[in-house]
Amino acid sequence: MLKHLQSRDDWSEKSLGAKGFTLVELLVVIIILGILAAVVVFAVGGIRQRGQSNACAAEKRAAETAVEAYFADTGSYPGTWNQLTSDTGGVKLLKTTPANHSLGANGVVTGINKCV
Repeated sequence: MLKHLQSRDDWSEKSLGAKGFTLVELLVVIIILGILAAVVVFAVGGIRQRGQSNACAAEKRAAETAVEAYFADTGSYPGTWNQLTSDTGGVKLLKTTPANHSLGANGVVTGINKCV
């Protein structure tokens, strides 16, 4: 029985002297992780904006190419996007109507909304 009590005393002495992280150390780590998370969020926001800009430019180039191909086939510029997205002459020049661009006179493609 005495041996059992002695081992319990040893256990509590070890636990009192055990090393670990203090509350202050844990708070510092949490603050550092929060700062890193904020930096990542802002960095991703910039990447997203550049991606949107590049997508708009690619959509405009595709629309301009389709307009020029239509002109080469028919000798006139299309009046609407439907002339480019429907099967005219067996060739569909655009899969879908460009959402962020408008078709002007003489085949001029201009950006609208976010693609200005």
